[in-house]
Amino acid sequence: MKIAETDFQAWMGGVQARMETALSRLLPAAHVAPVKLHAAMRYASLEGGKRVRPLLAFAAGELSEAPRERLEIAGAAVELIHAYSLVHDDMPCMDDDVLRRGKPTVHVEYDEATALLVGDALQSLAFQILSENKLADQPQRQLEMVRTLAVAAGSRGMAGGQQIDLDSTGSALTPPELEFMHIHKTGALIRAAVLLGFLCGEKISESEKKQLDRYAKAVGLAFQVVDDVLDADASTATLGKTAGKDSKQGKPTYVSVVGLPAARRMAEELRQEAREAVRDFGGRAHRLTALADFIVLRKF
Repeated sequence: MKIAETDFQAWMGGVQARMETALSRLLPAAHVAPVKLHAAMRYASLEGGKRVRPLLAFAAGELSEAPRERLEIAGAAVELIHAYSLVHDDMPCMDDDVLRRGKPTVHVEYDEATALLVGDALQSLAFQILSENKLADQPQRQLEMVRTLAVAAGSRGMAGGQQIDLDSTGSALTPPELEFMHIHKTGALIRAAVLLGFLCGEKISESEKKQLDRYAKAVGLAFQVVDDVLDADASTATLGKTAGKDSKQGKPTYVSVVGLPAARRMAEELRQEAREAVRDFGGRAHRLTALADFIVLRKF
């Protein structure tokens, strides 16, 4: 194993462990009333997932020399939004899935009504921790962070993308239409994670912000393309969720729209685009470039 790879794996493992501890601390304790809801919130959020969004926040925070204490709050807020989206996405009224992160989905482990409340409560908690902790030296910047996450999670971001996804089931989308859907459904929250991490540190220029957003857009889309590829050719055991689900439900994916070979080529092109977007940052962006590799290759 190369030294650079060993360093990245150690950094990634350290951030993942730190986020598990932070999320466990920030989530309500399971013994606090209402016990069932709080236990289900912890079930949905802990002990699973790669923590890609917090990893991106930490990597972007290195560019602006952001304190780790701030980054773990920003990363937790994005991760809680992500966890809530998965809980709702798996419900019978959405994708009706029974497996997530290698264990029964929340509505299966508990019940549908509790799953609905879990998603609602996780979303509220995300904004609570983002607003009650000092994450920026200027109040206006922290307000920008709150707004960034709200837009990414709402109708002009993740929720809007999910609606397009629901409406597109059984339909044939063009590549631009599919990209529009995933820029919102998956990409918006990934872009928010990168920007929040950057905003936790020193002031940034508009040109730097644009470069970072270009990186985040490429990585966010690449993440979805790879997800579609894996859904087509990986096993349920490998994925930790039901494999081939999208195809069976008639959902448009990059594999169904452009084919498996073209989807793989697209993921590689997006990886290179992401790396190029942060080239001017030099060595300070080495975590971001390594994460682009990890997301597309699913290894260093």
